[in-house]
Amino acid sequence: MSDLSERGEVDIETLVEVIDLLREQNRQLTERVDTLEDDLEQTQNKLESLEAEKADLEETNECLRDRLDKCEQETTRLDALTDAARKRSGMNKQRIEELQARELEKGAHLLTETVDHCEVDVDGDRLERIAKDDGQTYYRLPESDDPLERGGSVALAHGDLLPIQQLARMDEEMLRSTANALPTQLAAKLWRARTDSSVGDNPWESGCKGVKEYLKASDMKHWIRRQEPGTSETYAKKLVSRTIDAALDLSNHRVAIRKQTERKNGLEYTERRLIIPTDAEIPGEMSNMSGAKQAPETAGVHGHP
Repeated sequence: MSDLSERGEVDIETLVEVIDLLREQNRQLTERVDTLEDDLEQTQNKLESLEAEKADLEETNECLRDRLDKCEQETTRLDALTDAARKRSGMNKQRIEELQARELEKGAHLLTETVDHCEVDVDGDRLERIAKDDGQTYYRLPESDDPLERGGSVALAHGDLLPIQQLARMDEEMLRSTANALPTQLAAKLWRARTDSSVGDNPWESGCKGVKEYLKASDMKHWIRRQEPGTSETYAKKLVSRTIDAALDLSNHRVAIRKQTERKNGLEYTERRLIIPTDAEIPGEMSNMSGAKQAPETAGVHGHP
């Protein structure tokens, strides 16, 4: 009897433990199910939100496609109009250039801003740019007179100018292609600075006692370094001598060199000066004792590239 009672107590205890274990497992499963149901609900909510967003995006995409189609249609229309306008403009430009070429060959003088000198096809492929006493610049065939005498008279033809004057009237690109040597280019730019107030950087000074204008070698050196950034002082000094030589040659020795005694910080030294005598015969400039300047009237010759 004692063995049965003991076995019965053990079985009851085991059964209680099993029941407690099952209860704990059931509780955990219940919590897990609750968690999964919450996750499922959140997933369903997200899915519904994504579906709504997808619908909105599809609607927006459809609207954008409609706008794109309209833009493409408008672009096509504008391209067609642009092509038509370009063709009309090209034809009109050709007609204008033909008319300008005919007028120029008849001796007309045309305002420079109205002429594309690179496109106008004239006999000899050369146009001369001139300045008249009305203050404006014109194109003409070299040394041709305007039969209508518009804009006043022209004092000089291009061929009457000194070589340095001819170079000074060229633009930067033409000057570089015409004069390969840097001293020649610098000499032309120096002359342009003297006669063209729009240049701004003019190192020349008014003279006296037979000197119309002069330029100190030291001032020329600083001017060269401003024109050619990165030039060392030693090389600039060499360029001064070479530029002076070029100016003498290109001006047909209408300019000259003089040495002048200078005083600085109590010390005397001798410095070269490039001078323009008052009696120098420079085309387009009046020789006088006051040192006043008058710019040459011709402005350059252009040819087709």
